[in-house]
Amino acid sequence: MTCKNEIQINLKDVELGANLAEPADAKALVIFAHGSGSSRLSPRNNFVADILNKHNMSTLLTDLLTAFEDQIYANRFDIALLSHRLVQVTEWASQQRNLAQLPVGYFGASTGAASALQAAALLDIAIKAVVSRGGRPDLAIALKQVKAPTLLIVGSRDLQVMDLNNEAYEQLTCEKNIAIVEGASHLFEEPGALHKVADLAANWFEKYL
Repeated sequence: MTCKNEIQINLKDVELGANLAEPADAKALVIFAHGSGSSRLSPRNNFVADILNKHNMSTLLTDLLTAFEDQIYANRFDIALLSHRLVQVTEWASQQRNLAQLPVGYFGASTGAASALQAAALLDIAIKAVVSRGGRPDLAIALKQVKAPTLLIVGSRDLQVMDLNNEAYEQLTCEKNIAIVEGASHLFEEPGALHKVADLAANWFEKYL
């Protein structure tokens, strides 16, 4: 049984909308960082979150920008701002009685992968694992400082993003792996592709969280 709630996360200077799902016997928390133009309502990230819930992991899908901030296009690519917000959300989670004792991982999609890796570098060993789906880890400037074991998932047909992931992979000094989903494009819309992503993520988080 998973308890799902829409919540508001009150930070020092902003209030963010979020969806929190908590299985009865949660053993970890995965915080999602969405890509540009996406939100906590992303059907793809919610699909992955549902699979993680079935593996007894709590999931927190949060908007890192307010509706007003999201109207400013440049904010969607402001990795410094987004990673700072993700750090703040993670610190908020560490203060919640029902979440505080859970090991934390990040799941980043598209540009959200960069903010996830940047935040993981800032929080050092507090983040236990990172998974990137069709991500842009190359946009993170602190890749060499990431300590968390990192899995980069890329579709075999997403050639440009695959090249960028390979470049970022070379810079990562943590435990790492690249998983190629055969036949998948950038959004993993092909039959079974997103389920493969979710299974890869669940296995990675189960290993390290």
